[in-house]
Amino acid sequence: MSMVYNILSLGIPFSVALLVAALGENFNQRAGIFNLGCEGIMSMGAFLGFLPAFYLKTGPLAAHVNLLGFLLAIAAGVLLGLLFALVTVTFRASQGIAGIGLQMFGWGVAGTLFRHFVGGVTGVEGVPAWAIPGLSRIPFAGGVLFNHNPAVYLGFLMVPASWYLLYRTPWGLKVRAVGTHPRAADTMGINVNRVRYQALMLGGAMAGFAGAYLSLCQAKMFADDIVSGRGFIAVALVYFGRWSPLGILGGALLFSLAQTLQLSIQVGGIKFPYEFAVMLPYLLVILVLAFARKARMRGPSELGNPYDREMRV
Repeated sequence: MSMVYNILSLGIPFSVALLVAALGENFNQRAGIFNLGCEGIMSMGAFLGFLPAFYLKTGPLAAHVNLLGFLLAIAAGVLLGLLFALVTVTFRASQGIAGIGLQMFGWGVAGTLFRHFVGGVTGVEGVPAWAIPGLSRIPFAGGVLFNHNPAVYLGFLMVPASWYLLYRTPWGLKVRAVGTHPRAADTMGINVNRVRYQALMLGGAMAGFAGAYLSLCQAKMFADDIVSGRGFIAVALVYFGRWSPLGILGGALLFSLAQTLQLSIQVGGIKFPYEFAVMLPYLLVILVLAFARKARMRGPSELGNPYDREMRV
């Protein structure tokens, strides 16, 4: 029972960075843009989220360093999303190549600034856990669900918020329209490029938040490999979840629980090949994606295709 408790209590907070980044990527893909640069945005968010906590440990802003870090990470995500929109929406560059370029840019800049301003791996206090009064005392479920830092609760609240924004607001209808029938949306007076810009900026903000979560809430430090492929996994989780916030939530939890399972196997000294335990979470995602062929039929039909209103059909 204690092993199950540890897996669940660790797996839930581990899933937040993946969950938030994938929800942001879902907005991108729903608008018809495939952003492989999520990894780079998360790297920049992780560094900028860490920086105030490292430099402002004392002084008038010391009590607000974590909030400042999250705001810096979100702002950087918006700017990088704007840059990606300029390249892919306005200049209509290949989204795959531009995404890889953004990934390398974000990872490289974050690592360079880290070595220049910090120098080496250093821990920070980060965001402390906040046990919800009353609920955290519930046997078993209290420690699993209600004894985490505030960013965990906020991350899970983004699931219904994303669902509502996509399916119950005029803007969400526009996002889905430009990702599925951009020419029809254009003839109805929707500015396709503007909506795609907005979706990419929102997705970038959420990826920046996810990066700051890694450095301030999960690892409480920064290192070059802190993201460790989570940006690419977040992109895969959008396919895994069939472009649905609830499906993405299930995928993020499944991957994170598999990750904590392999950690428990190593820590518990269970006789199991170490290498296979490490690759288990990634293997699980690959297998699910390989067998979920019908998922492609539910995706935005214009995903990855630039829109040119002057092009004849």
